[in-house]
Amino acid sequence: MIGNAVAASATTTHNELVLAALRRWPDRSAFVYGEVTYTYAESADLIARMMAVLAARGIGPGTALGVLAPNRPEAWLVSVAAQLLGGHSVGMHARASFDDHLFECVDADVRVLVVDPTFADDAGRLAAAGVSTLLSIGPGEFAPDILALAAAESPRPLDASDVDGEHWAEILYTGGTTGRSKGVIQSQRARAAITLAAPLAYELPLAPVYLAAAPITHAAAHFLVPTLLRGGTVVLLDGFRPEEFVETVRRTRANFSFLVPTMIYKLLDHGQAASIEMPTLERIIYGASPMSPSRLIEGHDRLGPVFTQIYGQTETLALGTALLSAEHDLSDQTRLMSCGRAVPGTRIALLGEDNRPVARGEVGEIAIRSPGVMLGYHHQPELTAETLADGWLHTGDMGREDDAGFYTIVDRKKDFIISGGFNVYTREIEDVLCADPAVAAAAVIGIPDPVWGEAVKAVVVPVPGATVDIANLVKLVRDAKGGVHTPKSVDVVAELPLTPVGKPDKKALRAAYWADQQRAVS
Repeated sequence: MIGNAVAASATTTHNELVLAALRRWPDRSAFVYGEVTYTYAESADLIARMMAVLAARGIGPGTALGVLAPNRPEAWLVSVAAQLLGGHSVGMHARASFDDHLFECVDADVRVLVVDPTFADDAGRLAAAGVSTLLSIGPGEFAPDILALAAAESPRPLDASDVDGEHWAEILYTGGTTGRSKGVIQSQRARAAITLAAPLAYELPLAPVYLAAAPITHAAAHFLVPTLLRGGTVVLLDGFRPEEFVETVRRTRANFSFLVPTMIYKLLDHGQAASIEMPTLERIIYGASPMSPSRLIEGHDRLGPVFTQIYGQTETLALGTALLSAEHDLSDQTRLMSCGRAVPGTRIALLGEDNRPVARGEVGEIAIRSPGVMLGYHHQPELTAETLADGWLHTGDMGREDDAGFYTIVDRKKDFIISGGFNVYTREIEDVLCADPAVAAAAVIGIPDPVWGEAVKAVVVPVPGATVDIANLVKLVRDAKGGVHTPKSVDVVAELPLTPVGKPDKKALRAAYWADQQRAVS
């Protein structure tokens, strides 16, 4: 018991890293949000005053603070304030539904809910779910303004010594691509691990100006404190719009960003090469879902060798693999399909149905051991035990490893198609479809079939102004992968349904087909 306590107390915490960063560069600009700028010293002062507000309203060890806001500095600062008090934060995705927000408030046992005024209409209904205190970020008739309350408070001491590495830092909710969203409990230790690993593992610039356009409730948050530790500036956008993104990079001289592939596709489809010239941009870190090799090649042609891929899950805080910029071999499509090699400090195994490692080159479930692995799922002990069985984080992603140690994801365990007794991995078909210059994005699903059990169906989005030749797409797949993988049908749509974090929502695509079968059976 004593040894465990000593080990826990010796672990670096995320709180310690945040305070170290804010104290090191007091006069520099830490956050830029529209016309608002916070220096490092101003950020620390607001955290200290918010701590006083939250403590008076019951936030302390073991309590949950919910935050519902678009990307803005105060949303992150109030989360830090709760964590310094020994509580944990619950970042609620601004583009999720009201039902999702309601579920998260109830499931996470949120005590205090801090809401941006843009969500004023939903705030009262959310508070009725058991939240004891509702606060607004800025003036709002629906709740007291936490910024005004903080200005009237004396700052509390900024001290990270009362929180150890195994304290809960936050509950992050998964994207819900395969079922109901799950609350992932992340420790102070895990958040510190990704903070310390990110600069080298993911090739961050030495003098970072980070443009955060993806939601900081999820993967985009991983790069905030690494930026601050290097004395950089975080520029926040409350959403991704290609024109605004390009203009902001040029105006602020931002040199890196995190984007999901669907955002990169929109950026590439935005206009001609001249319209997306961003000379200061050194790095686009991409992840959350696979990216088409053909679109990666297009990105390199138009933006240069700026791409670094990361793979990991909410359950691992993105500590999994990385495909570094120099490893993007444009002459090797197989390499471009890869998610890279294990980042330092992370172990990966590919496991078969018997939970034993498969032979190199064979497909198995990706399992991860790293300091970023979650403590568990909130209120779901059985699922936690299943996911963390044998000391591995079982990701549910299926992949293979080549002789050089590069991993390639071929599908989600619940997404691959069984057609006529054959396993069909949808990622391989999607990459072939996206090789057609008329296709901007593609998703492949299995739909009910009376003969084959499941039939391969493709849903594609055309490049603006292009016409998709369906017969040619079918031929491309047949020539590349054979008859089993060839789509039995192809739909052309204006856009794919996306989860709130920007992943193609295959659950939504499949729903109508499988619902029809259920109705027929019943």
